[in-house]
Amino acid sequence: MLEMEENTRHETSGLTGAEVRERIEDGRVNAYVQKASRTYSEIIRSNVLTRFNAVLGGLFLVVIILGSINDALFGMVLILNSLIGIIQEIRAKKTLDALSLISAPKAKVIRDGSQTEIPYGQVVVDDLLVLHPGDQVVVDGTVVSSEGLEIDESMLTGESLPVSKGIGEGLLSGSHTVAGTGRYVAVKVGREAYAQELADKARKFSLSKSELREGIDRLLKWIFWSIVPVAVLLFYSQVRAGLSIHDTFIGTVAGIVGIIPQGLVLLTSIAFAISVITLGRQRVLVQELPAVEVLARVDVLCVDKTGTLTDGTLQTCEAVELEEGFDMSSILGAICSASVHKNPTIAAIEVNYPDPHWQLTGSVPFSSERKWSYAGFGEHGHWLLGAPEMLMEGKVHSDRISETYESYAKKGYRVLMLAKSDSAPAGIVLPESILPVALVLIAERVRQDVAAAMKFFREQGVAIKVISGDNPSTALSVARRAGIVNGGGSYDVRFLPEDEREVAEIMESFDVFGRVTPYQKQKMVKALQSKGHVVAMTGDGVNDVLALKDADLGMAVGSGVAATKSVARIVLLDGKFATLPRIVAEGRRLIANIELVANLFLVKTVCVMLIDLVTSVTGMPFPFLPRHLSLVSEITIGIPAFFLALAPNIRRYKPGFVGRILHFVIPTGSIAAIFTMASFYMALNGGASLEESRTAATLTLLLSSMWVLIILARPLIKLRILLVSSMNILMVMIFVVPFMRTFFALDFPGYRILGISGILTIISVAAIETYWRLRIRNKA
Repeated sequence: MLEMEENTRHETSGLTGAEVRERIEDGRVNAYVQKASRTYSEIIRSNVLTRFNAVLGGLFLVVIILGSINDALFGMVLILNSLIGIIQEIRAKKTLDALSLISAPKAKVIRDGSQTEIPYGQVVVDDLLVLHPGDQVVVDGTVVSSEGLEIDESMLTGESLPVSKGIGEGLLSGSHTVAGTGRYVAVKVGREAYAQELADKARKFSLSKSELREGIDRLLKWIFWSIVPVAVLLFYSQVRAGLSIHDTFIGTVAGIVGIIPQGLVLLTSIAFAISVITLGRQRVLVQELPAVEVLARVDVLCVDKTGTLTDGTLQTCEAVELEEGFDMSSILGAICSASVHKNPTIAAIEVNYPDPHWQLTGSVPFSSERKWSYAGFGEHGHWLLGAPEMLMEGKVHSDRISETYESYAKKGYRVLMLAKSDSAPAGIVLPESILPVALVLIAERVRQDVAAAMKFFREQGVAIKVISGDNPSTALSVARRAGIVNGGGSYDVRFLPEDEREVAEIMESFDVFGRVTPYQKQKMVKALQSKGHVVAMTGDGVNDVLALKDADLGMAVGSGVAATKSVARIVLLDGKFATLPRIVAEGRRLIANIELVANLFLVKTVCVMLIDLVTSVTGMPFPFLPRHLSLVSEITIGIPAFFLALAPNIRRYKPGFVGRILHFVIPTGSIAAIFTMASFYMALNGGASLEESRTAATLTLLLSSMWVLIILARPLIKLRILLVSSMNILMVMIFVVPFMRTFFALDFPGYRILGISGILTIISVAAIETYWRLRIRNKA
């Protein structure tokens, strides 16, 4: 008896504050942590504690100990690079965290007899939750009161028709209310809830695959493992050349610092971070930095129908008259006005038909079991509105009506019949005499920006696949209205074979798929990937979670459930598909610019590594001081790369990131190395001092690298011309201004040696340009 009274109290006044605290202490709370970004400590560690920072930091200390402060310039750059990376990522983190807070759902609960709104992560077991139209079911529970409560479970099943819920029936997290009101008691929270259980399964899959990150990491790994043998050989060669211990260490440090692309990782991180900030301003939440890049590589886009292509609302498309002589506008307007619980269907009709203010004399509310409603208006007649097959069941009606109804149903419309009867229903029993008057065609409203976005993807060679849990005909109709398909049919996935190869062939043959379960969506995504496709998946429901996580890029619609947003890499907070082309553009800018700056950095790496090897074999002094290579790096690589990495770039993505880089940097770096060493050798053996010979080598390498910058900056639009011109002016100032020339230990050799170096430099530049033009011609 006491337990029954306790349950009754919970179902009316909710839990007390003490009961809530008790459940929180016991861990029976809907606790959920959505990690949208890295912590501050993770950001600092990732930007400071790197392999190359460790190497450069060690070399920096060696130079400081030797007292050669001017040659420690690379250490200052190291510190500055790390600080810039940390600052940019913290800015990106703040953007992510702010957007995540905006997208977090709330729950209406009754506690201590009064209603309050709390974050859904604070809901506890036995909480009494309130549902109104539009509210999300945030935990699994049992209905304890219902007034025409209808739940949209399309997020779970993909089926767009709402389900009526009565007292004692279960609710699953991830669904939401479309009509009526009700209350339910929380039964399963946290990881036990359906939506969270599915999300947890999805989290077992891998993170976004970034070709940029993987390619750069592979290149850096090769460079890192080459450092130790090169350092040993170089140190030995400097000792063999008869240099002092001081000069031997300085030369070895210069050779090692020169092959490390100091700013490449930094600029990659900054470019990703700035892309996150840029997209955040457009209400796009990027939860994994590489996700920006992935969409630019996508060649198949899978989209859900309900809530993704459509906005979740219905619209009346047409009223097809079966009998003439009736005032359709007034009849439908009166029926809508008489409806106590405005479900989405009634709301869609009501928009087009105004209320004539007829006196209601009797009514039977709509029920999802009966699938019809009744409204009587005295002298204006008795009217029924519902599913044609239910209203006409057991009645004699013409084949014309059946054919008309079926033809519209096959086109994907939700068809309602308006019928006139001579009397009111006897309870819930339909009258014997019913006259079909009209068919009302209802369709899901397609998002306004979908058609333009889909046209963009088609023009870019991206295939669109509609994967829906709804009826195949309905999905096909929506796809046609969204401009995804013009002809062709749809595929009923209930007949999908088990073999992955057969599934892949079917996926290639059709564009629209209906009656798809969550696990089938996942299977279909994998089948496409088995064909070598890069697959993006959009969705908003729990039924999309597994496919979202398994796709190369999962994108959740902001109005979707928390489970989809927690596993997606990108969240469209406004649900606007118009932002998708912008994400693609941002991804393309990112890929193209990172490839460009990687070429800049790695040309110097190849060049200096070859110089290291030649120096080691010949026993010559190393042709540079560390400050010389710092000068080359900052003027021709570091400063320009920062601006080029953030510049607009709409070049389409092409696979083979690492291959293209190697095909450019190895020949170009080799040419620069050959003529730089020739310039140093001719100067050193032509009577010039070591300092003068190093100046000649620095000038050749500097001008060769400047030409590489000019090539990579093409087409030379105004801003790029300004950038290249500024770097040239800075270069001239360093050689002309006495203080700067002294700081960088530059001393011009005589005119004869300088002339020879100039000729070698011109040949180097011409060879680099010739190789570039031949490469362009062969690619064409």
